[in-house]
Amino acid sequence: MVARPPAEVFERLRRKLGGGHPMRMEVDRERGFVAVQGGWWYRGEYRVTADPAGARVEHRVINAASRGRWGVPLANRFFVGFRREVTAGFGRLLAELGTPE
Repeated sequence: MVARPPAEVFERLRRKLGGGHPMRMEVDRERGFVAVQGGWWYRGEYRVTADPAGARVEHRVINAASRGRWGVPLANRFFVGFRREVTAGFGRLLAELGTPE
């Protein structure tokens, strides 16, 4: 949850995700949807929706591999703390989106 207007949060998120990353980006402002895709398997999907407290931000990590899909969960097991790091990174992102510019 971010205590700022959804349109503002969406735009800040879009700029942050598009800044300096060698990933493909998909944006649908009307739906509050941003996706970034890169590497051989990673696709991150974000949705920003209105909430009484401001804006709700959702993040999903998707296995977008066209070949070797089966290898993604196996490879991620080798990254000790992967889930914990993703969760912590998302928390930092929410805090940053809620900080006045």
